Amino acid sequence: MIKVGSDFSGVGAFDQALRRLNIEYQTMFSCDMDKYARQTYIENYGEPKYYPENVYNRDIPKDSLDIYMTSPPCQSFSLAGKRKGEDSVNGVLFYNSHEFIMKNNPRYFIFENVKGLLSDAKGRTFQTWLDMLGGKSVNGNPVIFPREDSTPYHVYHQVLNSKNYGVPQNRERIFIIGIRDDKDNNFQFPKPFHLTKRLKDVLEDEVDEKYFLSDDNIDNLLIYNKRQTEKGTGFSAKFRDIEVVKTMDALKCGGGGKDDLIKVNSATNIGKGVAQTLDTQCNQGVMIGAIRGRNTQNKENKQMLELNKNGTSNSLTTVQKDNVVFIADYRADEGLRIRKDNVSPCMTSSMRGGEWKANRGTRNPPIVGLKSKIRRLTPRECFRLMDFTDSFKMPCSNSQMYKQAGNSIVVNVLAEIINKLNL
Repeated sequence: MIKVGSDFSGVGAFDQALRRLNIEYQTMFSCDMDKYARQTYIENYGEPKYYPENVYNRDIPKDSLDIYMTSPPCQSFSLAGKRKGEDSVNGVLFYNSHEFIMKNNPRYFIFENVKGLLSDAKGRTFQTWLDMLGGKSVNGNPVIFPREDSTPYHVYHQVLNSKNYGVPQNRERIFIIGIRDDKDNNFQFPKPFHLTKRLKDVLEDEVDEKYFLSDDNIDNLLIYNKRQTEKGTGFSAKFRDIEVVKTMDALKCGGGGKDDLIKVNSATNIGKGVAQTLDTQCNQGVMIGAIRGRNTQNKENKQMLELNKNGTSNSLTTVQKDNVVFIADYRADEGLRIRKDNVSPCMTSSMRGGEWKANRGTRNPPIVGLKSKIRRLTPRECFRLMDFTDSFKMPCSNSQMYKQAGNSIVVNVLAEIINKLNL
């Protein structure tokens, strides 16, 4: 049985990964200061025998751990945060983890953080981390003149995207793996593999109406989008060939003008990404969009609607105002129609391009987000996109569960990494 410990433990993605691999382990300590994350952690794993709230007053075990897992808060380096880097309190929490490694001397350690860490301070922050963690070698290159305060470890670092490891979320994170100098040093990051899970697979069959955007929300988004598109700064300018329809009437035979069309061509990778064909007899489509900007609750609403052209979910944030689900339904005899059963649909192999004509549909019909079928992801769907199983208990409010999912780590990415260690 291996001994493990973690700082910034969150809701236990590390525990999820170990359990998935059927590794017997003993938690020497977990540490997190968020009372709601602690509530969720205890609900799912029980309370650790040592569960401090703060890394500043956390005791360091004398006996070396087998794996030390740490994920210092990423907001300081994230594009979704303020990008304050090491000028913020969160940004310097790295040094608590470094101190732990120096004193505990674990067999292995795993750091996780956002990709933005690489560019903070023009790369100097990340280089400092590597200098302090990799006293023996970095990505196989020996360190000739290590810093006096560097740990005697061989470190390996790489940006991994969860969509390359079985999860349909476009989530890039930097991982730093440390191997103590007296241990087998033959680590290699897991190789990417073909994604078989689709967006449809993470959607719930029945979703409460509270998750659906109101007509007013949609109208405000479309008004601002149209205004920005006319200026050349809307998302149509970004994706060039995607527009969102405003009403169902625009899609009926003889109805609607060119401004009411949605166009999707091969540039969007529809039919090629994770939302591609699931059932050749099914003529429904799923896309993930994002709401960007601040809702000012007035006519000058500055929120914009963007469609993800890669077919994967956008990276989850701690506040689920960003991700929305578009569900469209096409029948040759009826055109596009609104689904009323809230069942998550799939896409046909023919949904690759084309443009809706005023009086007939094309062989390759467009994919459309209709008013009543634009909704936010549910907390359960967010945790599925973080690769947590449905047995995972969610005892807190929706807002807290959204936050906890966005702060966590994709489970299978961790599992693939741990599986490469010589435990």
